[in-house]
Amino acid sequence: MLIRLVAAGTRMPAWVTAGYGEYATRIGGEVRLELVEIPVAHRGRNADLARLLEAEGQRMLSRVDARQFVVALEVGGRGLDTPGLAAWLQRRLAEGRDLALLVGGPDGLAAACRERADFTWSLSPLTFPHGLVRIMVAEQLYRALSILRGHPYHRA
Repeated sequence: MLIRLVAAGTRMPAWVTAGYGEYATRIGGEVRLELVEIPVAHRGRNADLARLLEAEGQRMLSRVDARQFVVALEVGGRGLDTPGLAAWLQRRLAEGRDLALLVGGPDGLAAACRERADFTWSLSPLTFPHGLVRIMVAEQLYRALSILRGHPYHRA
């Protein structure tokens, strides 16, 4: 299974790249985590935010394959505990479809991205920096897969 993390923003700090890379590498096995970065347009004082958000959304959706199960990461989405995420991921693995996880930019996800989503996932009711979300998603996917594989990483 391919899990494509489509995230707004480029040129992340080294700690983000290292943290994400650590968990993406650990995932291994039958699952591959791929990061696709979408450039975020400059938001000047007179910027048309609606137009910028729509353009970002179109760039994100252009990186989603038609058969992929699309997950929008939104603060108002469904929260999952770690065992719940593992069960959810097990169902996705059984379906045999690749996943696309969409992480919006500073103004969130475009309406088109939210409409295309098959599922809306909230990591937390809190708002996090976009770079940190990449690491958190990779770590939680690794943790969920560790549960499914019977690996002792998750000890809660």
